[in-house]
Amino acid sequence: MIIQRDLFSTIEKYLKSKQAIVITGMRRVGKTTLLNHFFNKISSNNKIFLDLEDPLNQAIFESENYEKIKTAFNLRGLDLSKKAYIFLDEIQFVTKIPSLVKYLYDHYDIKFFLTGSASFYLKNLFSESLVGRKYLFELWPLDFEEFLRFKGLNFKLPGFNEIIDKQSYELFSPFIEEYLIWGGMPEVVLLNNPNEKERALRDIFSSYFQKEIQALGDFRKNEIIRNLILLLARRIGQKLDIQRVSRELGIARQTLYEYLDFLSGTYLLSFVPALGKIDVAVRKQRKVYFIDSGLFSALEKPPSGSIFENAILNNLRRFENIYYFSKNTQEIDFVVKLPNSLKVGLEIKETATLTDIKRIKQQAVKLGVKEIYLISLDYCENKEVKYLFQIPNFKSPGLKPF
Repeated sequence: MIIQRDLFSTIEKYLKSKQAIVITGMRRVGKTTLLNHFFNKISSNNKIFLDLEDPLNQAIFESENYEKIKTAFNLRGLDLSKKAYIFLDEIQFVTKIPSLVKYLYDHYDIKFFLTGSASFYLKNLFSESLVGRKYLFELWPLDFEEFLRFKGLNFKLPGFNEIIDKQSYELFSPFIEEYLIWGGMPEVVLLNNPNEKERALRDIFSSYFQKEIQALGDFRKNEIIRNLILLLARRIGQKLDIQRVSRELGIARQTLYEYLDFLSGTYLLSFVPALGKIDVAVRKQRKVYFIDSGLFSALEKPPSGSIFENAILNNLRRFENIYYFSKNTQEIDFVVKLPNSLKVGLEIKETATLTDIKRIKQQAVKLGVKEIYLISLDYCENKEVKYLFQIPNFKSPGLKPF
């Protein structure tokens, strides 16, 4: 049985549209499961599903003559004289896919469903060739609400403005601990044995390294990018000093930028930029995070505070505009720009104290952030403190600040 992801209901709104559905996301994050869900949901029999990691399926697209490719579809039972549905998984392995999709889209009544794990390729090429012909979605590891769903738990998460007592906190506490240690990769969450979970995480990373870095990256020295990943795993939540990292690795800064763009474009890493009119040196220093706390925990044994901060970011991904704020010696871990231009700050602490609460109230005034909230890993008696299990309900305008 396929467990529903939040993105399923979003995509469902576009099933009857002509535009192609394009889903990007890291390898093993659930894109193939999503495709299978919609393949089975389409009632028509005039449909085809092709995994483009399979060399035999790749061979279908080698011809320069698109009508020959159409014939190959016909031989597999697809009738292009009527409404057809084509599902293509991991399209980054066939470089001519964008122009082929454009040709078939323009000449036949075809609904495309496409996935890929390299956003830099999909966004750039598809932006050029499929303007007005696609809807682009990103699939991330499970947020905490989805995590509970995969665990078979039907807890209703409290609203962001609800006051949390200790009993409510302790209901969620063991699941928070598991979520922080093992992360939100779907196949890992569904395993029960810790040894199996660890093996699965290592296998996910190994698969990423072999199929993204070695197959797609075309880097001269793969050991350098491996060392970069390990180095960054020790710097989660920190500002990235490009000059220092390039010196440690013995590579040029431009080369380092290319590596970082690739790691971000293939979804292993995320970078959070600084917000506002600040010092140029600070503005260039992005903070680094992993796509999933379980993945970098498998590579490095980081402090629990770093894991927690990474998990908070993983639960904020539905917001497009996420920054950090730094001015003089003061900083806010995350600032989210909401659609109404309201800026909301989130300060992340392992154990919140009254001193922290007073300090961030003062920071909000000094840094010009209208609303700021303290998110704690451990329980705090103060009713104003928020928790990870409230983040999925952090949606909106109208939040009540301190």
